[in-house]
Amino acid sequence: MDLFDHASRKDEATLAPLAERMRPTRLEEFVGQEHLTGEGRFLRRAIQQDQVPSIILWGPPGTGKTTLAHLIAHSTGAAFESLSAVLSGVKEIRETVARAQERWKMRRQRTLLFVDEIHRFNKGQQDALLPHVEKGTVTLIGATTENPSFELNAALLSRARVVTLRGLEEEELVALLRRAVESPRGLAGKVRVDDEALTFLVQASGGDARKALTALEAAAAHGGGRVDKAIAEEALQHKALLYDKAGEEHYNVVSAFIKSMRGSDVDAALYWMTRMLEAGEDPVFIFRRMVIFASEDVGNADPRALGVAVDALRAFELVGLPEGTLPLTQAVTYLALAPKSNAVISAYAAVRAAVTEGGALPVPAHLRNAPTKLMKSLGYGAGYKYPHNFEGNYVPEDYLPSALKGRRFYTPTRNGFERELAERYEELQRQLEGRTREPGEEG
Repeated sequence: MDLFDHASRKDEATLAPLAERMRPTRLEEFVGQEHLTGEGRFLRRAIQQDQVPSIILWGPPGTGKTTLAHLIAHSTGAAFESLSAVLSGVKEIRETVARAQERWKMRRQRTLLFVDEIHRFNKGQQDALLPHVEKGTVTLIGATTENPSFELNAALLSRARVVTLRGLEEEELVALLRRAVESPRGLAGKVRVDDEALTFLVQASGGDARKALTALEAAAAHGGGRVDKAIAEEALQHKALLYDKAGEEHYNVVSAFIKSMRGSDVDAALYWMTRMLEAGEDPVFIFRRMVIFASEDVGNADPRALGVAVDALRAFELVGLPEGTLPLTQAVTYLALAPKSNAVISAYAAVRAAVTEGGALPVPAHLRNAPTKLMKSLGYGAGYKYPHNFEGNYVPEDYLPSALKGRRFYTPTRNGFERELAERYEELQRQLEGRTREPGEEG
């Protein structure tokens, strides 16, 4: 490293945000997660014994996942490699693994691979990583805010230990902010922060250490040499909404959004949608929820709703932000005001229960495929009536297995377009039930 590199790194450290400057460099500086890092606890023992397995760190933002990964690498002497699941693909995984193999071959140094937002890895990326985790070429530390059992495949999960991090308690965050006020790496004692202001900043952070430190930095810049509660409130008035995307509150807001659309309250739906966007939520996540909603809660009451949701997603992918908020808003207003029906999900649940209870019931003979003479001689396809040969392109016929004959799974509502489907459904049922049965018609 020459003098210019050294000066550049020094400038970067000075210009780095407070949260980055205060990142712990030793395990003893780490705040929170005592159930993992306290004396005698799993992670501390693993680090002390230099036997850290591949792990998945699951927890809300700002709880120390990235910091723990750095501390583990530093404490064990492993080389640290980092990948972002958002920006990295199979190519980057292979290049990282190649470096790890070379490092072990030349220096017998292990490699710790940190994958941020690992829940965003698709199946191909997870499959590319799996054999190298299995062989120990890399020790994987994945960080995720999403439930790993939903987002990661079973094979990868079986080779890593999932550890859960929690949002930091108020007293832990207060201690963290006090340290930042006094530390030479932080505010170096140049700013006085009242206890009331500290409490406000901590409560605004929602258990997120990074947000607490960022809030402190904003308040210190706004207040000069002294920060009281009024200055803290003034400094954060434009950022208050950002503190809502953390842990349980994140899922609470998503739930409120869905229930507002389900309840046809368009104004509330727009409010919760905007709360999520302003909290930094990935718009694609919101669109996915809306596509599900279009089938689950609107369904055939308005068959166009699904198309509206999917088209809005495509429009967003085409234009991105900020203009992408327009098709998002358009779709939310449409779905909230559309007639509602849960007949689709109810029908699937009913059919699934019948399949589970009845098992693989035999296909009626008249519905079976008969491509060979033998099959035809066995009665396959015998008696099948081709609907297009009949008036109205319909002929009453039984299509369910005989054990389920007469069962009805779909119960359309009288809402929106589904009223028309309900009327047609009832008319078809009447024709089916009123037909004149012929001998041997059962096949």
